[in-house]
Amino acid sequence: MRTRFELADAVNLFVADLVATTKLTPLQLKVLSKISDCRTAVLGGHQEACQECGAVRYSYNSCGDRHCPKCQAARQAFWIDELIQNTLPVKHYHIIFTLPHHLNAVCLHNQRMYYNLLFDAVWNTLRSFGYSHFGVETGAVCVLHTWGQNLSLHPHIHCIVPAAGYTLDGQWKNIGHSGKYLYPVLQMSDAFKGKFLDSLKRALRKQNELSLFNDKVQQAYNTRWVVHCEPSLASAEHVVRYLGQYTHRVAITNQRILNIAAGKVTFMAKDYRDRAIKKPVTLDGVEFLRRFTMHILPKRFVKIRRFGIYNHTAKSNLDLQFVPEVKADLDTLIKQKQSPETNLQKFVRLTGINPSICPVCKTGRMVVVRELPRIRSPDWPSQIDLSTLC
Repeated sequence: MRTRFELADAVNLFVADLVATTKLTPLQLKVLSKISDCRTAVLGGHQEACQECGAVRYSYNSCGDRHCPKCQAARQAFWIDELIQNTLPVKHYHIIFTLPHHLNAVCLHNQRMYYNLLFDAVWNTLRSFGYSHFGVETGAVCVLHTWGQNLSLHPHIHCIVPAAGYTLDGQWKNIGHSGKYLYPVLQMSDAFKGKFLDSLKRALRKQNELSLFNDKVQQAYNTRWVVHCEPSLASAEHVVRYLGQYTHRVAITNQRILNIAAGKVTFMAKDYRDRAIKKPVTLDGVEFLRRFTMHILPKRFVKIRRFGIYNHTAKSNLDLQFVPEVKADLDTLIKQKQSPETNLQKFVRLTGINPSICPVCKTGRMVVVRELPRIRSPDWPSQIDLSTLC
């Protein structure tokens, strides 16, 4: 259902002023253009009619961009369902690794390098603690977020970590029985800080850029880093659904936008300094759009990664028949693989919504009667020539 105000409205209103004041990359301009065109006549679509009552509906194509708030709901539901079927039925912990704001300048300078180093430092920390505290090779599913509630740059990674793993001699072992937390967070914070800053300095030195950011790195060394670990959650399905809230989020959803008027955008945000109470935040429209563009990830950058026993390659080599918790679930998994669902069937099962049913009579089926061709957008500012940039 279309909300009253959308991110696309802000793009159409403020993109020309943003381009005039801020240097955007071709990728950022391309993403903004896609968001503007999503589910409009610009991308074409089709006309449908109900076989029973004859009601007519026009459906326009989605842009499919991962930064578009309209295009993530189905992907998120499918991803959660797939991960539930492949998650070990053991306790899991939710761990969040955050970086200090002193390093934001380095992040904006080279996002791909910065985020890759962040993923590496997170997994190296989790892996080393798995071996040092329990003597096991464990795993993790990690999701990158780059924003705070007010759209500021705040890179952090959400992880779900199973309380189990394989020992060096190949034996399955459950871990984290007695403690409220899987690993001591203060020790983990210091280890993560050391690993990330060491790799960052090496990378900057290799590119002859350490002198540009040496003061920022020193500030980060003198700052206490935060790693947040929540107590073990309930069932594996509960854990995956919990992480699923974070997987396909974008920096701002249409539901959070309250008003766009007088050159300003008002949206809802949690104030974590005041018990996470939701409060309206108002920004100048150009500033709002500039902050959003900071969270456009590099092309083909993978923001959801699996490590250790959850890595696709490693998991295919594990003999899960000998994992006690998995034995009872093998027959169910085999049956699910033998009877694959279509995307429509899966969507109906997960959401309870059947888009092929007539919204008017509720009984007839909608069938495509005419394809709608793409048209040129009349709304995108004519002074921005995207063809030369994208």
